[in-house]
Amino acid sequence: MVPTIPATPPPPPFPKAPPWARAGIAALVAADPRLAAIEPAAGPLAWRVRQKGFPGLLRAICGQQISNQAASAIWKRLSALPGALEPAGLLAMDDATLCGVAGLSRPKAAHARSLAAACLDGRLDFAALERMGDEAAVAHIAAVKGLGRWTAEIHLLFAEQRPDIFPSGDLALAASAAHMLGLEARPGPKPLAEIALAWAPWRSLAARLLWHHWRFVTGRPVVEDG
Repeated sequence: MVPTIPATPPPPPFPKAPPWARAGIAALVAADPRLAAIEPAAGPLAWRVRQKGFPGLLRAICGQQISNQAASAIWKRLSALPGALEPAGLLAMDDATLCGVAGLSRPKAAHARSLAAACLDGRLDFAALERMGDEAAVAHIAAVKGLGRWTAEIHLLFAEQRPDIFPSGDLALAASAAHMLGLEARPGPKPLAEIALAWAPWRSLAARLLWHHWRFVTGRPVVEDG
């Protein structure tokens, strides 16, 4: 039996990089030809975007210190809970819901409540965040207990789509950089941040390319859910 072909093919799971990002990638690979081999081998960069504000940071908490696949599974369960994507709604949930149903660890449930409380009492101001420079924005988010620099940087990179953020404490980025650049060992956060200085003002794009490379060489799928 000949399979039927749909008249309109399904859309790709992730959009292509926007024009500003394509221009930035062109500048990156011109400045550092080592990055030029990533897309020809791994395919076009999938443009992952998260929601701004509370939901985006909550999603980043889900990804702390676990794989993308595990974080995605937790996020699907958490975001399906009525009220979970609003600070007041999340604060009303007990551990039986956040941990037992959604699958958050108890520390991450505490981090989520800390985030929700900071949003409600004004310590975390998303309107002000958009007017801050990168380092000030990282500090503003990381000041909330349980978030930290990596969580802040991931949020600014994927939700705010800032062009020059590089989460140098990310283990996958370090592993990818070691593989891509032919380093003898995986660099620590400080040496990796120093390497990334050469990719300014497009360090976010360099990070996206390195993650893309690492997924390709390790055979992992692109996983993201808002």
